[in-house]
Formats: sequence, structure tokens, C-alpha cells
Amino acid sequence: MTSAAIALAVYASPVFAQDQQSAPTNPQIDYAGFEGLVEEVSPYRQTRLLGKDAFFEMASAKDALILDTRSAAAFEAGHIKGAVNLPFSDFTSTSLAKVIGENSGRPILIYCNNNFVDDAPPVRTKIATLALNIPTFINLYGYGYTNIWELDGTMKTTSIDWVTAEAN
Repeated sequence: MTSAAIALAVYASPVFAQDQQSAPTNPQIDYAGFEGLVEEVSPYRQTRLLGKDAFFEMASAKDALILDTRSAAAFEAGHIKGAVNLPFSDFTSTSLAKVIGENSGRPILIYCNNNFVDDAPPVRTKIATLALNIPTFINLYGYGYTNIWELDGTMKTTSIDWVTAEAN
């Protein structure tokens, strides 16, 4: 019997299935809740997509915030002028409140690498299903921020006013 066949037999066995069913779940990880949140957010997100001109017009409004959720290194390499950085992996109620401020209703504008088609610095294209816009939008909404606006469409990096490490 091959190792793959043995593994399949173990995973398919009633004893393994019983152990999996009786294994405690982590109450701090709620996949079903996440799926419900995604289902709730999906139609709302479709109404919050802005073309480039509308995105930057809204970004110029008083109290608007361009939130860049890429890593600190990626942000330092280049970001949209006026953006502030909070890496997605650092999202907590406290960190979001610190960056966004007391006004939870302020316009929050987000963008990601996949808004740019040339796969050139300062942004590199990601796998489409893993584009950072999606989890950022879902998480902001889940933390109670609903005035979220997402840059829609694609453009060349040269069409944006970037702040880059060389410019600093």
C-alpha cells in the first residue's frame, strides 16, 4: 500500500472522522460568520466602487482618508499621495480607531496593487482572487466602518501621483 493510499484510508476512517467531529473548534475563528459577512458585504461593495476621477475627487474632501493596507515596506516603496498606511495584518479595533480617528463615518478610500495593469514598481500585481481590496473592504465593514469607497478599474502606475522612497 502506498503512503498516499494509507493517508486516504486514515482520513476516510470512521475513527478519524469521529475525532474531527469531537475536536473543539476555536471560538475566535468563525468561518461561517465570515461567510455570512462576505454575503452581506458583496452587494453593498458593488455600490461603493469609484472610477479614478471620482476616487480622487472624494479623496480631496475634508476628512476623507486614503487607506493603504499593504505592508509598511510596500507603502514606503511607493503609495498614492496623501495615503496613510495600516497594514492589513495589523487590523484590530484599536489600530483602526487610531488611524481612522473618532469619526467612524468618515470616507475611507482604498486601493490595491490590482488597480494597476503594468505590474511595475511601486505596485506588483497579485492573483485576482487575492487582491487586497476585497479582504480590506470586508474587514473594514466588519469592524463597523461603512463609508468605504474602493478604487475601481485599472490604470497604469504612471497615471497616479506616487510618493516613492526615492522622492523622500
